[in-house]
Amino acid sequence: MAERTGPAAPLCSEQFGSRAARSCCAAADGRLQWEAWGGRWWGFSGAFAVKPEGRDGGERGPPGAASLLVSRLLTVFLPQGFPESVSPDYLPYQLWDSVQAFASSLSGSLATHAVLLGIGVGNAQASVSAATATWLVKDSTGMLGRIVFAWWKGSKLDCNAKQWRLFADVLNDVAMFLEIMAPMHPICFIVTICVSNLAKCIVSVAGGATRAALTMHQARRNNMADVSAKDSSQETLVNLAGLLISLLMLPLVSDCPSFSLSCFFLLTALHIYANYRAVQALVIETLNEGRLWLVLKHFLQSGEVLDPTSANQMEPLWTGFWPSLSLSLGVPLHRLISRVSELQQLVDGHQEPYLLHWDQPHNQVQVVLSHVAGPETVLRAATHGLMLGALQEEGPLPGELEELRRRVRAGPEEESWVIVKETHQVLDKLFPQFLKGLQDAGWKTEKHQLEVDEWRATWLPSPEKKVL
Repeated sequence: MAERTGPAAPLCSEQFGSRAARSCCAAADGRLQWEAWGGRWWGFSGAFAVKPEGRDGGERGPPGAASLLVSRLLTVFLPQGFPESVSPDYLPYQLWDSVQAFASSLSGSLATHAVLLGIGVGNAQASVSAATATWLVKDSTGMLGRIVFAWWKGSKLDCNAKQWRLFADVLNDVAMFLEIMAPMHPICFIVTICVSNLAKCIVSVAGGATRAALTMHQARRNNMADVSAKDSSQETLVNLAGLLISLLMLPLVSDCPSFSLSCFFLLTALHIYANYRAVQALVIETLNEGRLWLVLKHFLQSGEVLDPTSANQMEPLWTGFWPSLSLSLGVPLHRLISRVSELQQLVDGHQEPYLLHWDQPHNQVQVVLSHVAGPETVLRAATHGLMLGALQEEGPLPGELEELRRRVRAGPEEESWVIVKETHQVLDKLFPQFLKGLQDAGWKTEKHQLEVDEWRATWLPSPEKKVL
């Protein structure tokens, strides 16, 4: 009988995450022999059957032992199933986010030191009750600001998460700068720290809300809780490192305000730069108004749809949150009409479950949505409105739209509703191509991040005009 020189045929195999699969075969004594990650076979008991030799001929530990230790350590700070369980932009974003968190931790230590100095810590003449009253006034101001800001801008944070995230971190730097400057002007100390805490509470709302939105984007296996928990672990580790560095840094700068201020400006520059790089690394596959405008403008000019990576890189982060057109989705019907003739004019030519009103002189588009309007309808309505805005912009357009542009620039203002009616016909041809291009390019069209109000309406389809 021929002697077998290689291992038996594999009985089964296993794979952990994205690592290479390993096979298992039966040993002569009936035990299972699993193939090691390096390609060697080892018994079920965990002892290596063959230990590879080093360059000097001596034996060393199991292959990949150091990398296995690092891998197990990373599982403490990375979501389970990384990298497949998160979005491709997870790692670059988290790396830059850790850098900004470290810089912010050091800046925060300088600011806290200044506030404690201002309220009288270390001053024998300072009153405990006065310090307590100052602290209470500061906190109450921030609480009121938190409530007002959440009411005022809460619904907008999802739509422009990247911009608001960057805004929150820059505002946090401004707040810490006010805290550092407060002890230098004792007369305005209370007002200064109240304004600073108000800004910090706005940062808390904007930063927390946008972090939740970005976590939803990064979680790809319904693992939002795990992604959020590991993000918290990463931030805790970074803050711990910042705390240890702060213990060494504060004694060096406490007696020299100018040196303390110089360190703060240096850390602030690093903080803003790291935040910009972190937000720039994000590639969000859902469309908000800014990204839709970029993609639509490129489509009208070239006939091609930008992929999410290209559009996200072109998306403005500091300024230009919106295109020049003012687009309002989900407006109440009573705001647009007051007479039957106005309703007839508004409905004429609208076969889709939305009504669009274009205020050409003010470059405003207001959209009334039907009760049956879904995400695709909202996307079409937004595309329709932005297409009207493109008629007042420069740049090449398809033939039908170019003709409409000439009429817009030459015709009277009262013909806006006629232009809207004719753009419906153009959109009937272009939107299916545009929608398919979005899906082929990798955009998620089944949902969006467009800002939509809650008003919905019903109306009779295309009522006949009557003489009143």
